[in-house]
Amino acid sequence: MDVQSLLEGLGPWALLAIAVVVFIESGVLFPFLPGDSLLITAGLAHEQLGLAVPVIALVAFVSAAAGDQVGYLLGDRFGARLFKDDARVLKTSRLRATEAFFERYGGRALVLGRFVPVIRTYVPLAAGSARYPYRRFLPWNLLGGFLWAVGVTVAGSLLGGVPFITDNIEVLLAVIVLVSVLPIVIEQLRKRLRARRAAES
Repeated sequence: MDVQSLLEGLGPWALLAIAVVVFIESGVLFPFLPGDSLLITAGLAHEQLGLAVPVIALVAFVSAAAGDQVGYLLGDRFGARLFKDDARVLKTSRLRATEAFFERYGGRALVLGRFVPVIRTYVPLAAGSARYPYRRFLPWNLLGGFLWAVGVTVAGSLLGGVPFITDNIEVLLAVIVLVSVLPIVIEQLRKRLRARRAAES
């Protein structure tokens, strides 16, 4: 997907599109949206879009925080009833994996998970399902949303001044995706290593 062409084609609606995508991906149970690439591209192309970087970052932050609120409320209200083993998107296995991630890192998962595709959609739901206290959920949620939305957008705008980056944006976005899923890969490798050592002992 050529995210930059898409945003430029939307014209004055680009900011609304950013808000909607970030909101949905942040907790409305649809994890397969290009949140990372969208924000970094918006930062890179902010001049072409006629948008100020602080405005993009603020809209993304508010949308991310609001999406997490919805995810938490869905988890608190409905919990695992939304998920099925044979579902195409809302698979029980995904919720269980996210709950394990949340149990391991606690409130920090709301910050760490924000930078991991798929995980960031389900972490607020897992927090609600686990009855994680809302007074503790809120500050972690705001911190994670701020670091991700503002950090990724600003990073995109700073990289826009580097000709190599602007000429190889597709490669950059691929690297971003790989780096984003790296924590999941590392965690799975650690699990296999621990399981192998336990079997040997």
